[in-house]
Amino acid sequence: MADEALLFVLPERHPRLGAALSAVGELECSQSPAVLGWLGAHGIPASSERVRIVPAGAEVLVPEDAERLPVPLSEEETLRVEHVCAPESVTDMESELIGFRDTTQDWRSLVHRALTAGIPASRIAQLTGLDPRDIVQAVDD
Repeated sequence: MADEALLFVLPERHPRLGAALSAVGELECSQSPAVLGWLGAHGIPASSERVRIVPAGAEVLVPEDAERLPVPLSEEETLRVEHVCAPESVTDMESELIGFRDTTQDWRSLVHRALTAGIPASRIAQLTGLDPRDIVQAVDD
């Protein structure tokens, strides 16, 4: 094992940070007694979107109130985690915001991700057609 990553349970109603454990593919550590016991203690399955992982050095992204567990990763696993955790380009994020006009699913998460990517609230409103007050309210929730 080469590097340590940080596994954490994202608190309810928090912007999605890091990568979902299920999105990075099978990790050797995910079947270890330590990880399985940790997940069991929190009553959450590994497939939950709330089970997140960040690579070593990205611990500052983890909310202070999140339950955490350092996990070892191989070099190849570290690359996969880093790739999935890499921020979306602004262009990709804006395309997703434009596509929002056709759906209303999980709009708060989309707004949080866009703000995290550095897109101003006024631009989000312009691209999605959302009321700017709703965007501000989503940030405060």
